[in-house]
Amino acid sequence: MKGIVTLLVVFLSQALAAQRVLPSPTPPNSEMALAESSSPPSVGQQQAEAQDVKAPYPSMAPLDQYLIADRVSETALARSAAPESISRDAEILVLGRHGYETAVKGKNGFVCIVERSWTVESDDPEFWNPKLQAPLCLNTPAVRFYLPRTFKKTELILAGRSKAQVFENIRAAVDKNELPAIEPGAMCYMMSKQGYLSDHVGHWHPHLMFFVPLLDSAAWGAGLPGSPVAMAFTNTDERMTTFLIPVAKWSDGTEAHPDDH
Repeated sequence: MKGIVTLLVVFLSQALAAQRVLPSPTPPNSEMALAESSSPPSVGQQQAEAQDVKAPYPSMAPLDQYLIADRVSETALARSAAPESISRDAEILVLGRHGYETAVKGKNGFVCIVERSWTVESDDPEFWNPKLQAPLCLNTPAVRFYLPRTFKKTELILAGRSKAQVFENIRAAVDKNELPAIEPGAMCYMMSKQGYLSDHVGHWHPHLMFFVPLLDSAAWGAGLPGSPVAMAFTNTDERMTTFLIPVAKWSDGTEAHPDDH
């Protein structure tokens, strides 16, 4: 399966044609993860890394290219993921040289963060794209299960692990129940006009994402004519399906348009 951001434009076009509407915390323990990833690469890892050489971003860029030097700017970008009524009291995390750090303490249970490229799926050609900055604001159930996965991926990346090693560790951690299970009601806002989701779609369209254990997209009617659920993506590495529902406005209240990407 192609990466999520690579397929967004195609699915959105189909959804819009059918609907005629505007689409509108503490990091986990690292020692075990790093120990598991110290073994020689498997055949699968070698094949995946050979494919990376042909990708537009074949390897990790210097770390500075992924960082936002101004914490105030990153805080503002993270907050832009959700309407101000939600993000103003949310906890804000920013990326530093040793992982994500708390920039602003929250009080409403939401956490806003700007994800980097290594949180996309394993076969996404933009896995190492330093321009990718995806603001999202997670509700409490999503904070408890989703953030530990982002922390773990980031920790492995900053420790110098390859893409193949990162996903090998994530799969193992999920299989061993070392990462929290998906909770009912887990969702996030992705309504930032300033985000950059990929070279193909830019900031795409404002939308909500709902996380569930592996599930057939038909269970939600995803992608069907007239369905507001534009698409669904299955992440077998993390045993998770994500449903996307476009909304009509950006977090600042302005209208979204079909060519807003």
